[in-house]
Amino acid sequence: MAATQVKIMVPGNHLMAGLLGERDELLRLVEGAFADTTVHVRGNEISLDGPAAEQVGRLFEELVLLLQQGQLLEPALVRRTIDMVKADERPSEVLSKEVLRSTRGRSIRPKTSGQKRYVDAIKENVITFGVGPAGTGKSWLAVAMAVQALQSKEVDRIILTRPAVEAGERLGFLPGDLMAKVDPYLRPLYDALHDMVDAEGAARLLERGTVEVAPLAFMRGRTLNSSFIILDEAQNTTPEQMKMFLTRIGFGSKVVVTGDTTQVDVPGGRSGLDRLESMLGHIDGIEFVHLSSRDVVRHRIVQDIVDAYESANARQSGRDGAHPPQPGDGAAAS
Repeated sequence: MAATQVKIMVPGNHLMAGLLGERDELLRLVEGAFADTTVHVRGNEISLDGPAAEQVGRLFEELVLLLQQGQLLEPALVRRTIDMVKADERPSEVLSKEVLRSTRGRSIRPKTSGQKRYVDAIKENVITFGVGPAGTGKSWLAVAMAVQALQSKEVDRIILTRPAVEAGERLGFLPGDLMAKVDPYLRPLYDALHDMVDAEGAARLLERGTVEVAPLAFMRGRTLNSSFIILDEAQNTTPEQMKMFLTRIGFGSKVVVTGDTTQVDVPGGRSGLDRLESMLGHIDGIEFVHLSSRDVVRHRIVQDIVDAYESANARQSGRDGAHPPQPGDGAAAS
């Protein structure tokens, strides 16, 4: 690739401190990501010299747009912006979409292009399946969209549900009544709700029945109208439970189903998410969004762990492919 020279004029010295970071911390991140391109800063002019100069120029332009939109640049955000620019995406379009402003004044937005696709799919469809690894914001963004729908009076209530599957523990040994036993399984949904409306607001919504948090078994026999329903950890449903859940949907309702097909704890491995896309993907109003390690927004090491597991699984699948399982040998579908 031929060397290129590019100059970027930042509109106003007041943006430079936020763009470069304290002690040039953010500038060092950019230089580390594009080691073959030299970055010189003088006043509010940035000169770039090297094979990736045009790409780095687009990166700085995107970062300036984010600053002008009122976003605070910090290392994790800059790393995600670098990844998006390298993938020829527009971070200023992805990261500027506000889903909800929490009661603490915190702006909740998609942080990756995959998350924006997911949020857009939830808005445009009756049923959205969000499938991907831990840390991709599947449940958190779904709860944010549910609270936004409730606040804008698109729905009358929110229903949060999960299958209470025993992943190594036995429910019978836990103290208390049924709800006390399943509470640990539902805790992640409580936590996400508290992020959006704080603990006091969440308690009021739960007391009034505006928000209902219940195990999946409680959905049987019901018809759910004017509701925003989230089924979390759907990989731990059985096919029969998934059919039961999807046929509960009534008029004026919206559904989000989240799951990670690499973490199936259903006895026998018969997950309700298996082969569901091939069965339902053609139906108007249903969309499947697949998130990947690129959409992980926890500590960067989580993304590396997800990548490592995916690589190991791919190698194992390759070895298994050389000797495919025969019918009746007990192999579970993946």
